[in-house]
Amino acid sequence: MTDAAAVPARAHASVDDALADAWRTHWSRLIGLLIGQFARPDLAEDAVSDAFESAAKHWPDDGIPTNPGAWLLTAARRRVLDRLRSESVLRRKEPLMVIDDEMRALAAAAVDPGAHVADEQLRLVFMCCHPALAPDDRVALTLRFVVGLTTAEIARLLLVQETAMAARLTRAKKRLASSGIPFATPPAARLDERLDVVATVVYLAFTSGYHPGVGDVPLRVDLGDEAIRLLRALDGLLPGRGVVRALLALLLLQHSRRDTRLDPSGSLVLLPDQDRSRWHRDEIAEAVGILRSLDAASPSGVPASAPDPQPRNAARPRPGAGASGLLAAEGSADAPLAGSDDIEVERSAHRTTALTQEYQLQALIAAEHATAPTADATRWDVIAAFYAELEALTESPVVRLARAVAVAEASGPDAGLSLLDGLEDALPRHHRVPAVRAELLVRAGHPAAAAAAYRQALTLVTNPTERTHLESRLAALGDA
Repeated sequence: MTDAAAVPARAHASVDDALADAWRTHWSRLIGLLIGQFARPDLAEDAVSDAFESAAKHWPDDGIPTNPGAWLLTAARRRVLDRLRSESVLRRKEPLMVIDDEMRALAAAAVDPGAHVADEQLRLVFMCCHPALAPDDRVALTLRFVVGLTTAEIARLLLVQETAMAARLTRAKKRLASSGIPFATPPAARLDERLDVVATVVYLAFTSGYHPGVGDVPLRVDLGDEAIRLLRALDGLLPGRGVVRALLALLLLQHSRRDTRLDPSGSLVLLPDQDRSRWHRDEIAEAVGILRSLDAASPSGVPASAPDPQPRNAARPRPGAGASGLLAAEGSADAPLAGSDDIEVERSAHRTTALTQEYQLQALIAAEHATAPTADATRWDVIAAFYAELEALTESPVVRLARAVAVAEASGPDAGLSLLDGLEDALPRHHRVPAVRAELLVRAGHPAAAAAAYRQALTLVTNPTERTHLESRLAALGDA
């Protein structure tokens, strides 16, 4: 390639990088600003998408602006105003000059100050978690607006069909647009009514960073950072809430291993093989301290107790690296969804209490991994017991899958395999069900059945990093 030809290629790469950075940095902020100004979430998302499309067309020729966020906000505002102007013309047939005045008045009246929620991102989360929407719709809408996940990514994260998720998002936006619901931050006295869904959304935002999807980026550590930042802001806004503290402990424990989840080539490193000296011990210690404080303050029925972070006597040697690493290498994708539209305070408090128990159990499991001095010292019998409590609480098939792994580690592969029965029907698009089955079949001495299960997992996996891992396991089985 000549130097003259190389210049446009370098410029194009620079624009692509700038657009990708702007998407990560400004997407949800722009959505929040437009919703706050115009109270039209349906128009806000389309306008921001159009602004990015316009940037992709103009920046290669005009150059990357000094302030990309301001450029995108201006472009998006123009598009919202154009849509409002068109709607008003169709509705009222009035001159554009009058409509301009109307739009300015509308924008001024629609501003949602939300001063009691200082953090812009957290304010948008509370706005999206409106009780007039079904809980599942609130979660999906927030993941779209705040995190900027695509419809396909949200569908994979929530284990539903992409078409169903697209319909859910469309339904939620139409309901907000047509119902006259004020899309605003709730008053300070009513923030707790949305706390269960807000916590769920923050957890899913975190999980999305560690939930491999389609594409070449296996992990999004920045989403984990942002979720923890939001949770700390929420803890400052609503101090002493058990659900927030339990979730903070869980996320700190999961995030503490971020530097060891991939090797230098980008390949997945299973939990038993991770370099524990590189785990963030300050975050682990903070999380264990939170769990101890929750244990001391918890009423009867909430799980106990936080593990001792000091080295313990080694348990029996682990019987292999496979199945446990497949699940424990990633954050849980099983954040629960609230199941009621009732916005009465006592109903919300009940849901929040159940969610607190769930997060506390998950955090206790994560703490067992984080505080074990070696993989061989992991107390799998304790972890299996916690998973049994968690399954009884949630009735979740994903929890059953994780429990099968723990039981296999504690009691052998046949015990784990028995817990997998029926999970393919409950999780038909989840590649980890056949992947775990394959690992346990290898341990149980059934290589042919294990190979078939690996092949089934490969038909379902979408992330290149996990695909490479499964291919290597299948190849190793063939070599053996």
